[in-house]
Amino acid sequence: MNPAKRGRVAIVGAGLSGLSCASTLRALGFEVRVFDKGRGPGGRTSTRRALIGDAEVGFDHGAQYFTVRDPDLMARVQEWDRLGVVKRWRGRVAVLDSDGSVRSYSDKPRFVGTPAMSAICKQLATGQDLRFGVRVARIASSEGRVGLVDEHGDPLGEFDSAVCTAPPVQTVDLVAEAAPELARRAGSVRMKPCWAVMTAFDSPLDVPYDGAFVNEGPLSWIARTSSKPSRIALPDRWVLHGSAPWSEQHLESPPERVAEQLLAALFESTRRPDRAPVHLLAHRWRYAIADNPLEEGCLYDETTRIGACGDWAFGNRVEGAILSGVAMARRIAEPAERGPRPRCSSPWS
Repeated sequence: MNPAKRGRVAIVGAGLSGLSCASTLRALGFEVRVFDKGRGPGGRTSTRRALIGDAEVGFDHGAQYFTVRDPDLMARVQEWDRLGVVKRWRGRVAVLDSDGSVRSYSDKPRFVGTPAMSAICKQLATGQDLRFGVRVARIASSEGRVGLVDEHGDPLGEFDSAVCTAPPVQTVDLVAEAAPELARRAGSVRMKPCWAVMTAFDSPLDVPYDGAFVNEGPLSWIARTSSKPSRIALPDRWVLHGSAPWSEQHLESPPERVAEQLLAALFESTRRPDRAPVHLLAHRWRYAIADNPLEEGCLYDETTRIGACGDWAFGNRVEGAILSGVAMARRIAEPAERGPRPRCSSPWS
């Protein structure tokens, strides 16, 4: 079938949700174009590269890993494993007590992209029509057609449907005029920030785990990035995530100060003596995690044919981001005569 005959769909955002939606729509016979303001695919699975000494290394500074509950997604993950796109992370993951001791270990299967988390989005982006460096400012609908306009007021084309995968606050800005009810539903989701710090040491930090949930203090999570498969072991690289309350309290603090504070919190939480890092950098995720995520899978306005999806619409997890994109694609693909559904929860089936 000619994809244009099934319909043309614009997707804003080349992260997990957007690219999962795009790949599913293409498999269903649609013509798809993906717009993203960044330089490449990834969203929160992007990898931050750094030159430390003579080694060029990467940090997974957003999504750290993912777990899988959905059987259809597990089948796809197994295929990605065969392709070398993902591998199981067999690092020791602990839960820490307030005194720095290990309360327990978690052995649930965790997967990571290889050689970086960004590998998943790169795989999903294969064969897609991607337009990077484009900031979409507005999504409009008129007479059964959907149009996108960039930040300069220039049109980006007309489509049969459009999907926004931005965080809820940005989704509201894009669709409020054309789809006010969808904007209201998206706007009901409150997002929390997260400061991420990337640091490295010239020798391994002596702790009996490779990742840990921290239940007190400024940190919520610490992970030895270099313990993940297909990563070089040295320098010993760590990603530190600030807790939501701490990150919100220090949202506008200088990154250099945040990096110093969370590095100090690392030594405090692990009860290890201070060490001078060979690398230290902070990154602010302003819209990191939903405080009250929806469980609908996706949002879709049947009249305007504008939709929205993301992890915030399906339970916050990486798996939710992927399934939300797939559910959005299947919602668009449903024959109009079937009418709108209250939920968009069917992945790949």
